[in-house]
Amino acid sequence: MKNILLAILSGFLLAIGWPTYGFPFFLFIAFVPLLFAEFKIRNFSSYSKLTVFGVAYLTFFIWNIITTYWIYFSTPFGGAFAILANSLLMSIVFLIYHVVAKRTNFTAASSFLISIWIVFEKIHLNWDFSWPWLNLGNGFSEYHNLIQWYEYTGTFGGTLWIWLVNIAVFKAVLLYREFQDKAFIYRGILKTVLLLIIPISVSYIIRYNYEMPERSMEAVVLQPNINPYTEKYNTNDARIASLLSDLAEEKTTQSTDLLVAPETVFADGTVLQEFENSEAAYFGRQIVQKYDNLNFLGGVSFYQRFSDPGQVRRQSNQLGPNDWYDDYNSAFLISDDESQLYHKSKLVVGVENFPYQSLLKPILGDVMIDLGGTVAMKTTQPDREVFKLDNGAFTAPIICYESVYGEYVTGYVQNGAEFLTIITNDAWWEDTQGHQQHLSYAKLRAIETRKSVVRSANTGISAFINPLGDVGQTLEYEKRGSIKSEVLLNNKKTFYVEYGDYIARVAQFLALFIFLFAMVKYKRKRPV
Repeated sequence: MKNILLAILSGFLLAIGWPTYGFPFFLFIAFVPLLFAEFKIRNFSSYSKLTVFGVAYLTFFIWNIITTYWIYFSTPFGGAFAILANSLLMSIVFLIYHVVAKRTNFTAASSFLISIWIVFEKIHLNWDFSWPWLNLGNGFSEYHNLIQWYEYTGTFGGTLWIWLVNIAVFKAVLLYREFQDKAFIYRGILKTVLLLIIPISVSYIIRYNYEMPERSMEAVVLQPNINPYTEKYNTNDARIASLLSDLAEEKTTQSTDLLVAPETVFADGTVLQEFENSEAAYFGRQIVQKYDNLNFLGGVSFYQRFSDPGQVRRQSNQLGPNDWYDDYNSAFLISDDESQLYHKSKLVVGVENFPYQSLLKPILGDVMIDLGGTVAMKTTQPDREVFKLDNGAFTAPIICYESVYGEYVTGYVQNGAEFLTIITNDAWWEDTQGHQQHLSYAKLRAIETRKSVVRSANTGISAFINPLGDVGQTLEYEKRGSIKSEVLLNNKKTFYVEYGDYIARVAQFLALFIFLFAMVKYKRKRPV
């Protein structure tokens, strides 16, 4: 019963430390109760693996359900699966730590735990069941002044920080419990304070010494506030164009360089090869001709139908014999010079992507989730396209879920992006933590790349974010309107942009080394 209570305590500490409502300092002690429960089971109980898995699952289930319950509003099945499966994966990672801890000393076991957790988070960024929403480094998004050094480490620096402090506190508790000497508590407090103060001090030093870019341009963001369940796919593109035109009139002037509309705002389904004749392209050309310097960036749904089996790709959808189509969730930019396209390439599991289709489809059948008309495997592209504006500036056309991926976003910057544009539709989750967390995570991308963010969300929250992660002008959830701001342009690359998730690469090597060392030497006596 004590172990169960410890597991529950860890789960709630993780939950109340999470954005956007939480205080992240709880994350620094959140794992300590669970670690202590595992230690007791490992050393003083005849039960081991199954018990450890059970208490870990309880912790992670509580954390997952409190922080991501809102997925239920878009799909009850998908929400349940995400919460149960993610809790399972986290519990398996913790169970692997338990196996290694039984066969090695405290230092090696702790190093392995930190490393294997980072490896798990890295896997969660790249595999078909990708769900990095609860990667620990995201936990500081509402307190971004504490982690300005993400421009060097990315979010894995935050994950490492959280685990180092938890391990330091846990070690102090164990030593005091073993020797009943308060000196261990004092040393633990000192070590913990240093582990907290040094990174925070470095962060504020970086912040106060950062020089904002000198170049800037004017942007206007549109928020049409269209309900995706009842309006979006029942409103034709001509009516959408009329609405966008009215919203653009509110703030757009002859000095405006960029007008941005949200993800799939043009949702009729345009034949890819006929884009230039589409309502979306027509609206874009009309609006940019009306203003001297204007470029228009928005979202559009494309499809491409074909009968040639040689054109079939892994992401193609079949309608019948010799009848396939590719479906795209895309961004487009209309300028005086040309039109440019980018196809979303980080896809939402079960909504835009059927994971491991060749393996699972024969077993599960067609279980793609219906989100108001978006049921289909989306077709992606290999490169991170950047859009060039008439004023010579380059922007990253980031679509929705893509903004959660740190190293992925650096690909746009590597290709020349000077600021980030995020177009999204967060209305699937209603007025919950979902859209608030999604906005909050965008601040991390600003810090990692030192790029301004222009964010257009269908129902909100639309916003402008500066290179320090500070949120400026916003338009709240379920509001229709537009906002305008100066956007800073920066062509410099941060250390993180240059080297990406190097912490995860080091962790992969360290986790494998310690695991093999522990398994090969499992017969030796484990230190007390």
